[in-house]
Amino acid sequence: MTGIKIVCVGRVKEDFFRDGIAAYVKEIRKKYSMDIMECPDEPTPDQCPTSVERQIREMEGERILSKIKDDDYVIALCIDGKHYSTSAWKKRMERVFSTVSSDVVFVIGGSLGLADKVVRRANEKLSFSALTFPHQMMRLILCEQIARIV
Repeated sequence: MTGIKIVCVGRVKEDFFRDGIAAYVKEIRKKYSMDIMECPDEPTPDQCPTSVERQIREMEGERILSKIKDDDYVIALCIDGKHYSTSAWKKRMERVFSTVSSDVVFVIGGSLGLADKVVRRANEKLSFSALTFPHQMMRLILCEQIARIV
C-alpha cells in the first residue's frame, strides 16, 4: 500500500471534530501517508423529491470519483456494508494493506449517502453501525478506527 486517503463530502466546521481528527491523523502518519480530500456538498432543500435527492447524490458522486485513481482500492462506508468487530477489522485491513499496491481510499458520502456509481466503484463496503451519523462524526470515528489498527 502506498497510503491512506479519505474522500468525503462536506467540510468539518466544529473545532472539536477538527481537533480530534487532526490528533488521529497525526498518529496514522507515524506509519502511513494520510490525506483527507473534501468534496463540496450540495445544498438539500427541505422535503425535496426523490428525483432531486438522486441528482444531488450523482453530483456529489462525480466529485468523489474525480479524486479516486483507477488503481486505488476503494472502501465505501455504507449502512448496508459489512460489519466487523475491531479485531476482525484489524485483520482484514492488515491483509488489504499488505496486498494492495496502491492507495487505500475510504469514501464517506454526504447527508443523502453515496451515489450508486460510487458504491459500484468500491472494492468493498464497510459499515460501522446501522445508525446514521453526521459526516463530520463519521470522519472522526473512521480516523479513530484507522489509528487503532495501524
